[in-house]
Amino acid sequence: MAKYIALDFGAESGRVMVGNVSAKGIELEEIHRFANRQVLVSQSLHWDILHLFFELKKGLSIAAQKYGGEIVSVGVDTWGVDFGLIDKSGNLIGNPYCYRDARTNGMLEEAFKLLPKEKFYNQTGNQFMEINTAFQLLSMVKSQSPLFEIADKMLFTPDLFAYFLTGEKVNEYTIASTSQLLNPVDRNWQSAVFSALQIPQSLTNPIVHPGPVIGNLRNEI
Repeated sequence: MAKYIALDFGAESGRVMVGNVSAKGIELEEIHRFANRQVLVSQSLHWDILHLFFELKKGLSIAAQKYGGEIVSVGVDTWGVDFGLIDKSGNLIGNPYCYRDARTNGMLEEAFKLLPKEKFYNQTGNQFMEINTAFQLLSMVKSQSPLFEIADKMLFTPDLFAYFLTGEKVNEYTIASTSQLLNPVDRNWQSAVFSALQIPQSLTNPIVHPGPVIGNLRNEI
């Protein structure tokens, strides 16, 4: 029977689930569960992304040992707004920040100086929260972050795990919709927001919608 793996990350824990569809409906089995803790370093709050990837691979290994060739796909789901930056060599630049970090304090007011609130809302349709990706990136612009000089692409958290697994860099639509950088009408990046906030749009990747296969697992996985 075909098995489908879901890698489900929350802000406090993660789990690897195996599911299948039978006459009984959708059946789910928890294969592996682990803690997700934020780490405070030099007054900045980060996700321990490599530890999470270690636990992800551990869960995949357990699932593979149990179900082997029955596994047909792997999907990733995480919390929104956070992201990792990748350099031109394909390497992750540092540990991604946690949305609870204080670097976005005051960024709403700074953003509205550059793009009026009503116009901003009309272009993206998101609830205004300082944790949103747009304001995380604006905080980097305001602090003249040197990361922009070496960053090539931005991957939201589930996109980042998918990249670790497949080597493919894409931005999935539903997670991108949490960023406040997306136009909800044409379902693509809102260039006017990038321009107004002085965020390099070159960081973005092609938008993919839920469902299509992103790629195959890397050989080492």
